[in-house]
Amino acid sequence: MIVTHGILGAGANWRSIARKLTQRRPEWGVVLVDLRQHGQSEPGEPPHVLAACAADLRALVDELGGIAAIAGHSFGGKVALATRALAPPELHQTWIFDASPSARLDRAYDPSETVARLLGVMERSPRTWPRRDDFVQVVVAAGHSRPLAQWLAMNLVPDGAGAFALRLDLAAIREMLADYHARDLWPVLLDPALPGSVELVIATRSTVVTDDDRRRLATPPAHVHVHEIEAGHWLHIDAPDAVVDLLARRLPAA
Repeated sequence: MIVTHGILGAGANWRSIARKLTQRRPEWGVVLVDLRQHGQSEPGEPPHVLAACAADLRALVDELGGIAAIAGHSFGGKVALATRALAPPELHQTWIFDASPSARLDRAYDPSETVARLLGVMERSPRTWPRRDDFVQVVVAAGHSRPLAQWLAMNLVPDGAGAFALRLDLAAIREMLADYHARDLWPVLLDPALPGSVELVIATRSTVVTDDDRRRLATPPAHVHVHEIEAGHWLHIDAPDAVVDLLARRLPAA
């Protein structure tokens, strides 16, 4: 199973989930993937859009072999869904954790959105910092929680001169985010001819999956299964045991 992350994150965000899942289902292995422009992955060739991220994942599926499920959270959930359109026939499941298949241009231009605010803070700030905590203090002063600021500070890496540098290409991140909001992937989700089932997981305290989305999902086709977890958008942090329980129950037998 390939698992990938949301924007500004890294595959390691799901390490605890992966460990617990493989204890419950030891016949499964989990590959934690950093998307292009994130973590330890190479930047990738432009344009930095969902289709490019999906092509990256398909190339990894081909290289690894034996991938029976693809999962992603938030931005990564929509990437996983886009990958379903490219996937080989042996793919059994596509997991989408709290990501909407809809185009959401309203969120793309909403200055109150958390990611947009974080990008603004980073764009106004230096690229290098003497200490990670200096960066954390700036993010907290901009109105964000300390845990969120500390998570974001994982994107600071030693620069070889005793300081820490931001490893994110913020222009590329904005390009990825804009395409995420612009893409309508309902045809991919609803297409029964594409391989495997779609397991759509909604965080009940999140607004990412809208009321309109829920109405469209009220009578899904047979290959689409909708699940709910009592959590906010960061459901792997809010309710990790519920995420593990759901995966352990729903992943197919080896």
